[in-house]
Amino acid sequence: MAGDFYDDLETRSADQREADLMRNLRDTVASAKSNTAYFAQALKDVDPAALTDRAALAKLPITRKSDMPARQAANRPLGGMNAVPIADMAHLFASPGGIYEPGAHGKNHGRFARGLWAAGVRPGDVVHNTFSYHLVPAGLLVESGAHAIGCPVIPAGVGNTEVQAQVINDLKPAAYVGTPSFLRILLAKIKEMGLDHSSLKCGLCGAEALTPSMRAELAELGVQTFNSYGTAELGLIAFESAAREGMILDEEIVVELVEPGGTDPVAEGETGEVVVTTFSTIYPMIRLATGDLSAVLPGTSPCGRTGTRIKGWMGRADQTTKVKGMFVHPAQVMEVAGRHPEIKKARLVVTSANNVDVMTLRCAVDGGGDGLRDAIAATLQSVTKLRGQAEFVDASALPDDGRMIEDARTYE
Repeated sequence: MAGDFYDDLETRSADQREADLMRNLRDTVASAKSNTAYFAQALKDVDPAALTDRAALAKLPITRKSDMPARQAANRPLGGMNAVPIADMAHLFASPGGIYEPGAHGKNHGRFARGLWAAGVRPGDVVHNTFSYHLVPAGLLVESGAHAIGCPVIPAGVGNTEVQAQVINDLKPAAYVGTPSFLRILLAKIKEMGLDHSSLKCGLCGAEALTPSMRAELAELGVQTFNSYGTAELGLIAFESAAREGMILDEEIVVELVEPGGTDPVAEGETGEVVVTTFSTIYPMIRLATGDLSAVLPGTSPCGRTGTRIKGWMGRADQTTKVKGMFVHPAQVMEVAGRHPEIKKARLVVTSANNVDVMTLRCAVDGGGDGLRDAIAATLQSVTKLRGQAEFVDASALPDDGRMIEDARTYE
C-alpha cells in the first residue's frame, strides 16, 4: 500500500490481469467442486482445467441470488454452498429476504480496502462506519477492509444521530462510510448542535444512489464522496476513484454482464445483468447473478488504474429494489397484503423526495380507515424493516401487469 494505488494489481496489463483471473477461477472451481455440496452437483460435468477464457466461463451454469432463500430453506443454513464447516465461520448474517451469509475471520474478507483507499482513506485515519452491524454484514465487511489498511473504526451503525454527531465532534474521524443520505442528516445535525465535522475529508458511499446534486451538496459541506457497489454475498464489486469516471471493478473477482434473466454475455457497452465469481475459500460464488444491471465503459480510468470500468448500478433485472440501502422483495409485499384480508390488490411504489427514498404501499381495500392504514404501515415496517406509508386507492389505479414493486425514483 503506497501512493495512489492500494497495490500493484490495480495497474496490471489487461493480459496479465486476465491470466491471473483465469488461474484463480480454475483453482476456485476445483476447490468448490471438492468442498461444497452445491457446486459438487452444479459443476459435476465441468473440468476446471478447461476454464482458460471467458468463453469457457460463460458455459458454466448461473446461480441466481433470487433462488437462494428457497435453496437455503431446503438445506439449512447455507444451501450447501459453504466450503468449510459452519463452526469455522466468524459470523452468520441474516439479510433481508431471508438470505443468510457467513462471515470470515481475518482482515479485508469483503475486499473493501481497495474502495476505501481509492476514496482517500490512509493508514491511521479514523473511519466512522455507519453501515449496520445488526444481523447484516455491511458494517463488518467495511470494518475488515479498514483494518487491512490500518485504520481504527468507530462502529457507529445506523440511528442515534445526536450521539453520532457528538462522536464525530470528539473523535475527529477522517472518513465516513455509509449511505449519502445519512451523511447529509449527520452533517445537518452537527450544524444544528453547534459541533464540528471539519475532520471529515472523504466519504465512501453505497447502498443507495449518490446523485450529482447530493454529491455537490456534501462537497459544499466539506466532504468529498465516492461511490461503491457491493453485495452481502460478494463483498465489494466496484468502486469509484478520484477520476469519477465510472466505477472500477475489484481486482479479485470476475465480473460478467449477461442478458437479463439469461446466461449469455452481452456485447461490450450493452446493458446486462451483473454476474460475479469470487475466489472465496469459505463461501465461493461461481457465476452468481445479482439481479443488478450495468454496462461496461470503454477504455481505462484517467486515474491510472487499468481495470475494467462499469457505469455502476443501473437498476434491477427483476422487481426487487433497494430502499435506503435495504433490499425489498416482491414476496415481502405479498406477505404484507396477506396479513390484511381487507387488501384486495397492492403495489409498493418507491419514490425519492429531496434525495431521500419514500416507500408507499398503494392498496385497494374493502372498507377501512385511518386505523387500517396505520396497521398496514406498521406491518410494512415489520416485514421490510423500513418505514413506509399506506395509501388507499381505487383498484383501477393499480395496473394489471403483475408487478408488486414499482421503482418510480428519478435521479438528478
